[in-house]
Order: sequence, then C-alpha cells, then structure tokens
Amino acid sequence: MTTPVLYHNPRCSKSREAKALLDDAGIDYQVRLYLTDPLSVAELKTLLKQLGLSAADVLRRKEADAKAAGLDSNSSDEQILDAMARFPKLLERPILVTGKGARIGRPPEAIREIL
Repeated sequence: MTTPVLYHNPRCSKSREAKALLDDAGIDYQVRLYLTDPLSVAELKTLLKQLGLSAADVLRRKEADAKAAGLDSNSSDEQILDAMARFPKLLERPILVTGKGARIGRPPEAIREIL
C-alpha cells in the first residue's frame, strides 16, 4: 500500500486542521510542502485525475497570482495548470491522496472518506 500524501501549506488553517486530523488518527503519511516543492504540470494532471476534477475546480481564483498569471473565466485547463506550476499558491489546499483516492480537505473532515 502506498503511503498517503498530504499536499500541505502550514500557513493555511484548513491545511493545519487536516494535518491534525491525520496526526490524531495515528495515520502514517508524507507531507508535500507544495509551495516550496511545486508540482510539475505532469504531477498536477495526475493529481486532477485522482481527484476527478478539472483544473478550474482546484484553482484559487481570488489569489493575486491568478491575476498575475493572466487567468480569467475563459482560461483553459492547460493555461491553469501552467500557472499552478509557476504559482503553486493557486492550488486549492489541503489535498490528501491515499490508496483509496484523493480529496480536497475543505472541510478538513472530507479527507476521512479516503482513510
């Protein structure tokens, strides 16, 4: 079985809550600090497939980086993925990936579905 991976931003309260939930449950997992270790476009595509979502579904539209990247409501998945690779803050968080699937932890309790 693959070790679960938490895509984590320690400055995000929801991400900290998801991490605490995993710690409290005694789950062995890896943390990917995606702001300092950004995902490549290929990794983002794999993550989207695991989530069953589009790039637009995991885009944090209100971030200043979305505007800096030139994203708008007409942006394609490829444009969004390219921007996320350059500006990792644009990726919704937290995200947990386990052998049972992947979930965005909003609310953090949503990750319980795949534990």
